[in-house]
Formats: sequence, C-alpha cells, structure tokens
Amino acid sequence: MTPALIEVTVTCPDDACASTIARHLVEERLVACANIGPAITSLYRWKGTLEEDREVILTLKTRQHLFDVLCARIGELHPYEVAAILAWPLALVSQDYADWVLSETLASSSYKS
Repeated sequence: MTPALIEVTVTCPDDACASTIARHLVEERLVACANIGPAITSLYRWKGTLEEDREVILTLKTRQHLFDVLCARIGELHPYEVAAILAWPLALVSQDYADWVLSETLASSSYKS
C-alpha cells in the first residue's frame, strides 16, 4: 500500500522567501518538490486591522506523515508570526509520480534540523 501523499500550500511575502523555504525543504527531504506561483493579492484581518498585501503561493508535495514536522520547519524558516500552512490529501496520483515523491522524501518523521 502506498503511503498517503499530500499537497501543502504556504503563502509567502515574495519570491525570495518562497525560494529560500523551498530550497531548505527539498534539500532536507521534507518535500519532494516545490512550486512557486505568481503573485496574488491577499486581504485579511490581522490584529484588528484590515490588511492587503502581495504574496506568492508556495506549493509542496510530500508524505502525509511529515506534515507536523514540515509545519514546524516552515515555522522556523518563515518570516510571518503566523504562516498560512494548508494541506489536503492527494486522492488520485499516478503510480510513477507517487513512487518519485516517496523516493525523494523521508520515510520517517524523526527529522532533525
């Protein structure tokens, strides 16, 4: 049985931040790959004030059991006080792609930074 895979999105303030986080996560084998999307406009309430900022979306593919350690590591690398880290299971994935994600990520969640 193939371990569960997830796709994770994280909003970042700019391409440089997203690239730095992505590079660490791929090098540390917490994710198989990272995609950095184009700029978006984000509207949100923060500490009682309506904010509007440009951000980029960082999309990551990994094993589901790595989610908690991935969140912790993103928290160490991310400049925001509260990073938006969202994930959902990949219900259907080609076997070749699943095999590749598994080969490029840690089999155990006992990660040490």
